[in-house]
This record gives sequence, C-alpha cells and structure tokens, in this order.
Amino acid sequence: MATDYDAQRKTDDDTESIEAIKERIPSKPSLSDDDADNSDSFTIPDVVNEELEVVVLPQQENEFTCINCFLVKPRAQLGKKSRLGPVCFECNS
Repeated sequence: MATDYDAQRKTDDDTESIEAIKERIPSKPSLSDDDADNSDSFTIPDVVNEELEVVVLPQQENEFTCINCFLVKPRAQLGKKSRLGPVCFECNS
C-alpha cells in the first residue's frame, strides 16, 4: 500500500491545546550551583597526593629517534637515514 507523505497528518485527536500538554509534563526540579556541575550524580574523588616514581633510561645503542614521529624505536625499524636524521619504516612509507 502506497503512503502519501505529503498529505496533512492532523487528525481530530490532535486538537489538544498547548496548555493541556504543558500540564502533563512533570516540572523539573531546580538545581543549585553545586548540583549544576554534577547533574548526573557523579562525585569527583579527592585528589591523592602521591608522587610517581618513573625511571627514565637514556637511548640505548640499538635504538634511534625518528625525526618525523619523535618516537624511540629499535634499529630493526629503521627505514632510511636522511640528511636530517633517521626515519622509521612507518614514517618512510
């Protein structure tokens, strides 16, 4: 069966006034300033004052730093050496 989408869709049931529709909508509770930031009831955890201990190793003999992506990679991933410096396979392609 074909449907005429351009035909008017208003029926006798659609004669409800805007005031009647507004009465059916529940009123929203007002939010305070504190609740407005966290309206989804998400609580922000307290910040823990811990220092992270990270050991940074210098570049090893079998590693290079790509001049395009600036990642330290093993020599097996060396694509080419340009006059600016080494380039990895991923940046070379």
